Amino acid sequence: MTKLSEGAIEALSIGNSANDSVLQLVNIRKIDSVSGPTRFRVMLSDGLHTLSSIMLSTQLNYMAEENILVPNCVCILKKHVTNILKDKRRVVIILEIEVIKSAEEVGGKIGAPTALAEGLIKGPESAPVPENRQPLLLQQQQNRNEGQKGFGRDFGKKTPSAMPSTPGGSSKVVPIASLNPYQSKWTIRARITNKSSIRTWSNARGDGKLFSMEIVDESGEIRVTGFNQEVDKFFSLVEVGKVYYVSKGSLKIANKQYTSVKNDYEMTLNGDSSIIPCEDDCDVPVIQCDFVPIGDLESREKDAIVDVIGVCRSVDEVTRLTTKSNKEVSKRTFNLMDMSGKMVTVTLWGEEAEKFDGSTQPIVAIKGAKVSDFGGRSLSASFSSNMMINPDIPEAYKLRGWYDKEGHAMDGQSLTEARGGGGGNTNWKTLSDVKTENLGHGDKADYYTCIATIVYLRKENCLYQACPSQDCNKKVVDQHNGMFRCEKCDKEFPNFKYRLILSANVADYADNQWVTCFQESAEAILGQNAAYLGQLKDSNEVAFDEIFQQANFNTFVFRSRVKLETYNDESRIKATVLDVKPVDHREYSKRLIANISKLACQ
Repeated sequence: MTKLSEGAIEALSIGNSANDSVLQLVNIRKIDSVSGPTRFRVMLSDGLHTLSSIMLSTQLNYMAEENILVPNCVCILKKHVTNILKDKRRVVIILEIEVIKSAEEVGGKIGAPTALAEGLIKGPESAPVPENRQPLLLQQQQNRNEGQKGFGRDFGKKTPSAMPSTPGGSSKVVPIASLNPYQSKWTIRARITNKSSIRTWSNARGDGKLFSMEIVDESGEIRVTGFNQEVDKFFSLVEVGKVYYVSKGSLKIANKQYTSVKNDYEMTLNGDSSIIPCEDDCDVPVIQCDFVPIGDLESREKDAIVDVIGVCRSVDEVTRLTTKSNKEVSKRTFNLMDMSGKMVTVTLWGEEAEKFDGSTQPIVAIKGAKVSDFGGRSLSASFSSNMMINPDIPEAYKLRGWYDKEGHAMDGQSLTEARGGGGGNTNWKTLSDVKTENLGHGDKADYYTCIATIVYLRKENCLYQACPSQDCNKKVVDQHNGMFRCEKCDKEFPNFKYRLILSANVADYADNQWVTCFQESAEAILGQNAAYLGQLKDSNEVAFDEIFQQANFNTFVFRSRVKLETYNDESRIKATVLDVKPVDHREYSKRLIANISKLACQ
């Protein structure tokens, strides 16, 4: 018969520590909420008494949903916190619990326990007695090898199970995982892992500004937002990487559309909020991540938020895009590969795109990347994502050793079909492979990369007069009165811009293929922009022809899309070039050597 920790339930009921107690789960009940996340209420027994004023933290909901916690199983209560409600009642929040015997092994209820109290327990009017706390170094030694079940991986040392006091000792610090909108008095001690810039807005209701940050402790993480006066008060005070005591913020249900933080609630700073620097911060984790292998991204839903880590295999140059609101934003893509040999394209935006240097093939960890299904699977590091270069974590060291030893010689298999960064070194095919493998005949388009040589360029009708508007490339109609009409914009313009649509025949050693090249890829092949070519065609046709002659028999890396299309009841394969780059012979040779080595081992 399993020996339960007699007296543990009484200790829980008065707010004393009962960590590492062996208890039996008598009952578990789901509590649905219209305004908040699902919660689970449990009844525990120590063989003498039962207590039902106990809740699972939302991070442990999976243990109930996956039937890990069921009636009659025996558990070790690893970590908990006692919350005192406004009416002085107590509720115990379980932060970590481990099942040591299943219900089948136990066979039924142990002992004849009686209810210690019905519902929530009334606490004393005075402040709760603080738990005894061991010396910090001793606690760190004891906790160093302990796993934390139910939460993401911690980068940094574990926080002791007994919570420290706030400056002045007025109240105990509670874990982030225990926060909920029904509490009014609490203080958390957490490290800032991410901090946004100040953003402003202006609308019919007035002007305003805000900033947000993400904070983490040993139990979890939460997003914090400050508006207007709180921006002036706190923005310059808080620094990423440092630890602070935070109290008296407002809590509400998190809007998952705007945050990747794994918490059902988010915090808003208000006039009563306090943020005080903490000097004793060595035991607060640096960040929490739950890394997803790149190969597993294929099974993740579109718009899912994931944490990934890998080697920056290759990187593209920064490009500038103009948004619909007529703002310019920087963009950069790079390929991320892990030990599975799978690779995914990651897109960076704004300042992150401009300052990112992938030339040394660093280890990159991204917390909160967004999954896209465009052209297979790709990732976007949004403004709320947290990207770390060569982080000081075991996963990074393991990846670096693997890549330097053998990974660098692998021809990574990309999950991102539509785009290949750094020379397009993904999904390599010969033109013969494209035909024999019937690429493009499926329900969706296929994407491939090849090295091919320009054999012939069709210069007839390669230029057209397009709408001069920023986001419109529709062909304009000459009104023969000095004006040009765009049907799409429903406007007339005194000018136009030249656009390229170039048909080219490309060949490799095995076959040839007709492809269509639009503006950017056509300009890369011809070595001139469309505006200059348009002027040259009207003024000097000999020079215009010479440009096409010089472009022949040049070799490029082509990234193409191929799809079977039907027009006038006739089906044919249409190949469109998405990207053209010069051949990087060093990388090309590495790939060939790796392929030879792979074939030699067969």
